[in-house]
Amino acid sequence: MRRLRGGAAVAVVLVGAVAGCTVETDGTGTAGPGRTASGGAALAAAESLPVKGRAPRTGYDRDRFGSPWADTDSNDCGTRDDILKRDLEKVRFTDGTCKVSYGVLASDPYSGKEVTYRRGSSQVDIDHVVALSDAWQKGAKYWDAGKRIALANDPLNLLAVDASTNRSKGDGDTATWLPPNKAYRCAYVAAQVAVKKKYELWVTAAEKSAMEKVLSGCPDQRLPTGGNPTKAPERFHAD
Repeated sequence: MRRLRGGAAVAVVLVGAVAGCTVETDGTGTAGPGRTASGGAALAAAESLPVKGRAPRTGYDRDRFGSPWADTDSNDCGTRDDILKRDLEKVRFTDGTCKVSYGVLASDPYSGKEVTYRRGSSQVDIDHVVALSDAWQKGAKYWDAGKRIALANDPLNLLAVDASTNRSKGDGDTATWLPPNKAYRCAYVAAQVAVKKKYELWVTAAEKSAMEKVLSGCPDQRLPTGGNPTKAPERFHAD
């Protein structure tokens, strides 16, 4: 087996994966951003997203999406470590097989370069593919806490990436930011579409146009699927 960036582990023979015949997950039954998955094409899904104006950022706070990296899938590991285990290679742990202490992002999806992760001095971020602030302005403001917590911890919306490249993204959407690594742009936009479709978020007219422009260049791009339920367990709370 060979691991591709974007959290995907696929067979060396790619024909089956492209056809949607073989989908591998992170071991928890979830698919990460950019994974090949069965279902409708990403372009068709993008075309189906509702269009509205961006709502004011007023009231946004990270705490409205719960404590960072909550164990919403109840596997006794925080979400951050779950994604590090899924996306890094040569992983080492501290105290068991949960807390990741070291790993290598062999080909960062955003920059294309190799990045080393060391706990405490990390050059790796876990990015929300659809930024939480962006989600807030496009529907999440009106959700209950359980749905916001689910979005913040859903593996479908999370990706280990180069920290310095990720900081340039901010809370940008497809209309304002794309990965410098052009080879990953189709998968990246498909992941944003998948998350917005799953969580019933809207897009702006400029954002939808940008999504369609990117995906028109890869009309066979499939839509990632999987992840966690869209409501976190009742034991989790947000301010």
